[in-house]
Formats: sequence, C-alpha cells, structure tokens
Amino acid sequence: MLKLLREAAHDYPWFLKSIMGVLALAFVITMGWWGFGQQSGNVVASVGDQSVPLDEFRRAYENTYRFYKDKGQTDIKDEFLKQFVLEQLIDNRMWLHVAKDMGLTVSDEDLRRAIMQRTEFQRNGTFDPEAYRRLLAANRLTPSSFEAMEAKDILTNKARLVVMDAVALTPSEYSEAQALVTRQEETDPAKVDAAKERIFQSFLFQKQQRALMAYTESMKSKVPVKIHKELM
Repeated sequence: MLKLLREAAHDYPWFLKSIMGVLALAFVITMGWWGFGQQSGNVVASVGDQSVPLDEFRRAYENTYRFYKDKGQTDIKDEFLKQFVLEQLIDNRMWLHVAKDMGLTVSDEDLRRAIMQRTEFQRNGTFDPEAYRRLLAANRLTPSSFEAMEAKDILTNKARLVVMDAVALTPSEYSEAQALVTRQEETDPAKVDAAKERIFQSFLFQKQQRALMAYTESMKSKVPVKIHKELM
C-alpha cells in the first residue's frame, strides 16, 4: 500500500500537490483539536537541525486521513498512512535545508502577501484583519508563531521553484509531446492551441515533479535523518 501511495505521487503529480496542500494547512484546521498549548516537546523525526514535533505529525496525519476518507478511500492501513505522512513532513524539512544552502530568504513583503492571499483570512475576497486574529486565537496561535510557520512554507516553496525553473524538456521529450499534439482530432484552431499548451505543460510539470523528488532523495544522502517510530 505504501508503494502505491509513492507511485501515485510519482505518476500523478497533482496527487502529491494535493497531499502537500493538506499537510501545509494542517495547523490551521486542527490546531485546536490537538491542543497547541499542550505540546510535549517530543519529536517524531529530526532532519539535520530541523525537527518534526509529535503534535504536528498528528495534525498532518488526521488531515490526510480525512482527505482519503472524503474521497471514499478507507482501506488504507494505518501504519502505511502514518509512514507516508511522515515521509512528506521529512521532505519538507529537507527543503528547508535546500533553501538555506541556496541562500534564500523571506522578506516581510513575501510574508504579508502570502498571508493576505489565504482564503481562510478573507471576507468577500478581501483580507480581513479581524478574521485573521480571530482564527489564530481560536487555534491558540499568536501572529508571531503563525507567521514563523508561514515563512518556512514560503521558503520551501521558493527552493522548489528554483529547481523547477531549471527544468526544461529535451528535444526527444519535445518531439514526444508534439506527436501527441498531432494526434489530436480537434479542428478548431483555438482548441488545437489550447490542447497543445495543455500537453506541453503536462510534460513539463511531470518532469519538474520528478526533478523535485530526485533532489529530495539526493539531500537525504547528505542530511542525517533520525526517526522515532515508537512515538507514531
């Protein structure tokens, strides 16, 4: 089952993107459920000088479980799902190391823009400071603690974008994509162009996701990882 989850993340990048979105938003949705003020200090894993706290792992697991349940997939064994979630959290910590090695930073403007764009803090499509403060308070978060977590998310995304932007299709991959375009049965020029763009973007996106996964694996050989499975 764990192999199937990994293969799904490899063969269907949108799947991994959805899961990572679930994990990234875990603290906002479930912080109050798990009790932010009752952190024990236990860590499920350490990645270099970065750690994965037990409470964060639990929140991420609960959100991922609900994600599958909502899609009608209830046959995934608990131990496999826990392992999958932990791997994604470890990968996130790896990207913090990548960002540091790249010399990337998060400016105040980066942080402000990211927070204002989050829909849970908006009312009628506009950022609402009161909704922001109220939601954080309901989840036992201070603005400073939330913004520190948000800054880390922005930093990892920046590092991923650097790797993705370095990826381009090879001549053979371009030819393969072009062959798919020529097999399209559309005759409307506008639809033909749209189909061409969709196919080429799909090829590029798939290659970018493979590059991200390969980069993460290469980092694992450089950054020590220690897992405490007894806490899972």
